Amino acid sequence: MRILLLTHAFNGLAQRLYVELGELGHAVSVEFDIHDEVTREAVDLFDPDLVVAPFLKRAIPEDVWRRVPCLVVHPGVRGDRGPSALDWAVRERESSWGVTLLQANAEMDAGDIWAWSEFPMREASKSSLYRQEVTEAATDCVLRALDRATDPSFRPTPLDPSAPGVHGRPRPVMRQADRRIDWEGDDTDTVLARIHASDGFPGVLDDVDGRACRLFGGWREAAPPPAQRPGTLLARRDGAVLRATRDGAVWISHLRSEGEAGAVKLPATDVLGEAAAGLPELPVPIDAPGGGGFRELRYFERGPVGFLEFDFHNGAMSTRQCDRLASALRSVRERPTRVLVLLGGREFWSNGIHLGVIEAATDPADESWRNINAIDDVCLEILSFRDKIVISALRGNGGAGGVFLALAADEVWARRSVVLNPHYKNMGNLYGSEYWTYLLPRRVGADGVARVMDNRLPVGTAAATRLGLVDLVLQGDSAGFLEAVAERAATLATADDFVARLERRRARRAQDEADRPLAAYRAAELERMRLNFYGFDPSYHVARHRFIRRTLHSWTPRHLAVHRRI
Repeated sequence: MRILLLTHAFNGLAQRLYVELGELGHAVSVEFDIHDEVTREAVDLFDPDLVVAPFLKRAIPEDVWRRVPCLVVHPGVRGDRGPSALDWAVRERESSWGVTLLQANAEMDAGDIWAWSEFPMREASKSSLYRQEVTEAATDCVLRALDRATDPSFRPTPLDPSAPGVHGRPRPVMRQADRRIDWEGDDTDTVLARIHASDGFPGVLDDVDGRACRLFGGWREAAPPPAQRPGTLLARRDGAVLRATRDGAVWISHLRSEGEAGAVKLPATDVLGEAAAGLPELPVPIDAPGGGGFRELRYFERGPVGFLEFDFHNGAMSTRQCDRLASALRSVRERPTRVLVLLGGREFWSNGIHLGVIEAATDPADESWRNINAIDDVCLEILSFRDKIVISALRGNGGAGGVFLALAADEVWARRSVVLNPHYKNMGNLYGSEYWTYLLPRRVGADGVARVMDNRLPVGTAAATRLGLVDLVLQGDSAGFLEAVAERAATLATADDFVARLERRRARRAQDEADRPLAAYRAAELERMRLNFYGFDPSYHVARHRFIRRTLHSWTPRHLAVHRRI
């Protein structure tokens, strides 16, 4: 089939559908929903059999949905209507939720139903639920709908609010008044629900120590300090601040100043400055047990296998975060284990350097330079392991330098649902570092380098395996994937050929170093990066600025819009 993806942005769900549909052999093109005339033109040029809309903020023009079936992903259960579906579900702490695939008609979210899928809710942010449960459910719905589209006997089900199982209802757009936190009156569950419902966008507008800010990234503190006045700032940890509630405390990882020109979302301590600097630091050992509270790094062991989790917000790794991760790698190197599994985060493995912190820096070029050197240091620490086999286990998506960070390990294992963007060019033709000029050719061969680096499109795990970027693909949700990884890693650690594998790895690394030192690869990459940061071409700085400020596209990039390639 010829399928046009019509979307507000090429977000994670749109990328997942692009990958899945392509693997099934469908001809897929993408058009950003910029203007009705642009949509009409895209349909004229591509002549699709079906339009799939994974992420829209406007109605599809009537002459388009009358001409070709248009299936719209709605992140709500059957009967739910309105633009804040998931926000309300999280705020109201629904026990279950779902996705409905509707055929566009004259009334928003009221079209005939092609497919639906429901899932149990967990205590998590809107962004986390969207990237996992919603994306999985939406993908399932779209794939089922494609089978039905070729069945001449299939008829979609008209929306009937009174039908059995239809328990959604129309909801208005959620306003800041609906998100507001009453620190004196709301309990911890309510505070977290309000922050979770607003995560990603638009955040909860609040007063933090006399400063108007938007709150993001809420975490429950498992062992809160003695009770203090609700709303009081209590402590800090790795950029987050701990704030008292009437019955406990919550961590808030990120803030954005309100009414401040050019303000971007940043670690809370960066926004609060001196007010946060005066708070006591509550460090937590990376190997401390338990999962409560805010922590970016966690290490645990299962017999001969160690697991290092680095769960950074949106997968972005700032200079300070890279420094902490490099230090953690040096510590776990001394542990008496045989295999180290690098887990990354649940939503994202890693997306490379932290463009938000760079954008907010006094000198973005200097901070870019510090950040790329810091992430190079992390890669070097991974490459320097001698007595352990290192596995990169990708539970979530990865992009840019984060993909090459994974390649620094001996093997790369990934969940089947993972989507990778193993390229830098979309960020203003950034050259990239992370030792990619050493790591990539040894996996894909000299001829395969251009296929990876010149491609600006996402790849799924099947394509990544064919390319040589992934060694093993495992099924299951995040928890199931972790169990499968643990089992295979334990088998690897006790295998008869374990010592022989280490010896082969050491020999290859020694020969590679003799042929050309790692320092030479790094120096050559950084020389190109220096031009990106400090050279006469501002493309990287412009692209970073547009990305962080969420500047809307004026046109669909040609690598996505196949129908516009002339």
